[in-house]
Amino acid sequence: MKVEEFDYELDESLIAQTPIKKRDQSRLMILEKETGKIAHQHFYNIIDYLEEGDTLVLNDTKVLPARLIGEKEKTHAVVEVLLLKNTQNDEWECLTKPARRIKVGTILSFGEGKLKAKCIAEKEEGIRCFTFLYEGIFLEILEELGTMPLPPYIHEKLKEQDRYQTVYAKEIGSAAAPTAGLHFTKELLEKIKQKGVNIVYITLHVGLGTFRPVSVEKIEDHKMHKEFYHMSQEVADCLTETKKNHKKVIAVGTTSTRTLETIMKQYHEFKECSGWTDIFIYPGYHLQAIDGLITNFHLPKSTLIMLVSAIAGKENILNAYKIATEQKYRFFSFGDAMLII
Repeated sequence: MKVEEFDYELDESLIAQTPIKKRDQSRLMILEKETGKIAHQHFYNIIDYLEEGDTLVLNDTKVLPARLIGEKEKTHAVVEVLLLKNTQNDEWECLTKPARRIKVGTILSFGEGKLKAKCIAEKEEGIRCFTFLYEGIFLEILEELGTMPLPPYIHEKLKEQDRYQTVYAKEIGSAAAPTAGLHFTKELLEKIKQKGVNIVYITLHVGLGTFRPVSVEKIEDHKMHKEFYHMSQEVADCLTETKKNHKKVIAVGTTSTRTLETIMKQYHEFKECSGWTDIFIYPGYHLQAIDGLITNFHLPKSTLIMLVSAIAGKENILNAYKIATEQKYRFFSFGDAMLII
């Protein structure tokens, strides 16, 4: 299957540059995966499509203010570093620009020396490994010096940093937000709970794969980066009970989907577990864990549009995206949402 098959035309003006004023006021497209039928709602109407006994699965990862702008200690050349993965103690894998100038032994300085980083290894695709040097608490220093690592298609400055976090973000460790969850407010989640819908949380820390384009011709040749996930026994029991009662498991976001499908594929049941996943879901994949998905509108030829095509069918998705562009939906991270049921 060719990557080109997942392309579509998008006017740049439809790429949302800033979050909507109230999270749940964004638009919501309803797509029936069996028929391809489409309806138009607002996100706060999501409650009408959830039934008592259904389970909503949210990813509670929290985005690090992981983008640091510093300089080389000797030459003062400006360098951008994006923290991706904490390998041990104060050692991190980082996406670095310009990486070619960063060699083993290079020392970078941030915040006039409040934070320093020494390169200890060089990897491919702009990745460098650093040991960070500082006094105090690392996360507090990062909160002070770092900014949210917004995707490259967002050119506006984010005025409120917490708008690139979900209202339920808890477990620190992501390089990007699980953006489908950005539409929820605490009030909406409470209303959903009052309806008798279960709300549970899993964790998947979003990593480099989010920033990596598909550079091969055939999608089968694409290799996903590994990302860390965790699910508790309490959540596993709830999901098992949901399935037993023939109710729906609705994943919020592609990250929740990938976590649940990874666990079911590996263990053939929901169970408490942690691990690393590089699961790649594209058409031909048979869903084992989820019954529906809340998601945003994704980039052309991305692994995410391939994932939603596996759930709803490629023709249905491309038709839905065509209608979304005609109806002036807002696209990508700060854009509108889709419910696939």
